[in-house]
Amino acid sequence: MLSIVIFLPLVVGIVLAVTRRLPPAVAHWVWLGTTLVDLLLIALITAPRPSGTALLGEQQLVWMPGIGSSYHVGIDGLSLPLLLLTGVIFVVCALWSLRVTDRPRAQAALFLFLQSTCMGVFSAQDLILFFVFFDLSIVGMYFVIAGWGHGDARRSALKFFLYTFLGSLALLLGFIGLYLGASPHTFDMVQLSRNGSFTGTSLAAGSILAAIVVGLAIKTPTVPFHSWLPPAHTDAPTIGSVVLAAVLLKMGTYGFVRIAIPMLPGAWRDYAWVIVVIGIVSVLYGALVAMAQTDVKKMIAFTSINHMGYVILAVGAAGIVGRTTEQAQQLAITGAVTQMVSHGLVTGALFLLAGVFYDRTGSYDLRDYGGLARPAPRFAGFFAIASFASLGLPGFSGFIAEFQIFTGSIGTTWWTFLALPGILITAALLLRAFQRVFTGSTENLSIRFRDLDRRETVPLVILMGLSVAIGVIPGPLLAIIQPAAQILVTGLTP
Repeated sequence: MLSIVIFLPLVVGIVLAVTRRLPPAVAHWVWLGTTLVDLLLIALITAPRPSGTALLGEQQLVWMPGIGSSYHVGIDGLSLPLLLLTGVIFVVCALWSLRVTDRPRAQAALFLFLQSTCMGVFSAQDLILFFVFFDLSIVGMYFVIAGWGHGDARRSALKFFLYTFLGSLALLLGFIGLYLGASPHTFDMVQLSRNGSFTGTSLAAGSILAAIVVGLAIKTPTVPFHSWLPPAHTDAPTIGSVVLAAVLLKMGTYGFVRIAIPMLPGAWRDYAWVIVVIGIVSVLYGALVAMAQTDVKKMIAFTSINHMGYVILAVGAAGIVGRTTEQAQQLAITGAVTQMVSHGLVTGALFLLAGVFYDRTGSYDLRDYGGLARPAPRFAGFFAIASFASLGLPGFSGFIAEFQIFTGSIGTTWWTFLALPGILITAALLLRAFQRVFTGSTENLSIRFRDLDRRETVPLVILMGLSVAIGVIPGPLLAIIQPAAQILVTGLTP
């Protein structure tokens, strides 16, 4: 059934692509129906909660036996939350696009293809399979930005493609290094994660880890590999920005907990301090640069660098062994995965709201608005809720994630305190943006601004509702993540 989850959107997308006389309304509903069925299938697969080392929905077929590569898929507590997040995000995108008139059939086909690649990345248990889906997701997003974007969309799409494709090449070099250093040679991720599977020298392990970290850091992105992200978000269509922020960025952070840490635990321990420093710099840099933005999409893009910095900080702190207990390391990893889910929900909502600005007036510039709460109270309410969720207010998923990240990270190194101002700066910039746009007298483009309609309200209710649900009742999500986090931390122990 997991293979059906991965390839059902692709098959339907191909059918839509070749059915040229399909009415636009039918294409919309086929897209939405496919995403709903896929999400239901994920729920059915994962009804038995993952625990221990067993993979849910595991399937392994001979693919390239000569090099030790197979079609191997399966999910556990690290990948299941991201698989569910992916399903939710694509349902939301299909709902948001029900009234799109610009080549709806082609757009539906492309997003279904993109959904299959994302599902494949989070389900793959073979490095070559992971790489194939990883690379195809870059191709899909390139066409989304270039085909449906605005502004200087082609240049932004090209920059996105070249940057992230360069990262994938670095990742491929790292995967080849893992294969050559394994005994026996294999690309199977389960075997490579076993203790003692890597037999190379510490120098080789460090070099391989560097290649993998660079590849994943570009995808995340972290400082200094972030420059492709703001223009890609600014010029992408609304749902393109949502998928890019909520799902594609998670492929980088997911790669750290799925590949880098379990397959090279010794090298990760040796260079954990470097990862922590990168995380701290990303947290502070993302927040400070976001504060200087007047373009709402660029502001949200830089807050993504800030929030992904928390994940990098947590996974780096988890590798600092010998100064803390395994409980603190486990808490940091659990917080990192929770943050991936939380960021996907909250930032996805923020980009939907940013899209409303452009749909109504054609401008993302915060200075073009004022007093918007009067003509658009529903829009103002959702923007306030999403902003509070993004800054980690109690009652939202962000608080659960950041509390675990800082509790676990501080338990391993006091240097984590340097990242705490990032929370304060994020709060200041989001509240300042809200005051500038929604309070005061109604002026400029805010006059006759149309409020959210039902089509726009339902996706926002879904995303914010899930964020509140996790913030109020985090137990079910944490119960999925914690067993896998414990196994990951146990493998880090020398």
